[in-house]
Amino acid sequence: MKTGLYIGRFQPFHLGHLEAVNHILKQVDELIIVVGSAQNSHTVENPFTAGERTTMIRMALKDAKIEPSKYVVTPLPDAEFHVVWVAHLLSQTPAFQVAFTNEPLTARLLKEAGVHVERIPFFQREFFTATEVRRRMLSSEDWESLLPHAVAEYLKSIEGVERIREISLSDKTPT
Repeated sequence: MKTGLYIGRFQPFHLGHLEAVNHILKQVDELIIVVGSAQNSHTVENPFTAGERTTMIRMALKDAKIEPSKYVVTPLPDAEFHVVWVAHLLSQTPAFQVAFTNEPLTARLLKEAGVHVERIPFFQREFFTATEVRRRMLSSEDWESLLPHAVAEYLKSIEGVERIREISLSDKTPT
C-alpha cells in the first residue's frame, strides 16, 4: 500500500486544495493531510484554528464522496527551527512513501532528509489560493465560489468573514 503526505495551512480549504487531493489520490492508496502551522489562528494570514481547518477538510472530502478510509487529517504545529522540522513531522505522522508539495522550503527540507517529493499541478492558481479567498472576504467580493460548498457553509456558520474583518481592523489599530 502506497501512502502519500500532503501538507498545507488550508486557510481556508478551497477548490484548488480539493483538486490537489483528487490528483494525489490517483497516485496513492492512502493520503495523510497535514494541517500545518496548527498553532496559528486569529490572524489575517491564519484566521482559522487547526480544529476548524480539519473540519473544513473533512466536510469537503465527505461532500466530494471521498471515502474516509482513503485519508487521515492531522494537525502539526511548526517546529522552532527548520533543521528539526522534518524529524518533527515524521514523529507526528503515520509512515508515508511520498510527499506532495509546491512550497519550495517544504520541498527542500523534505528532500534534504531523503523524502521523495512530487509537485502538484496547480488548478486555476490565479483564483484558487487561500490568499485570494481571504482578500475577497475582506473586500466583500464573491469568495464562496472558490470553496467547496460545505466549506463555504461552514465558514458562514462560524462567522468566518466577520472574524477576518475584525482581525484585519485590529491589525490596523495603532497601539
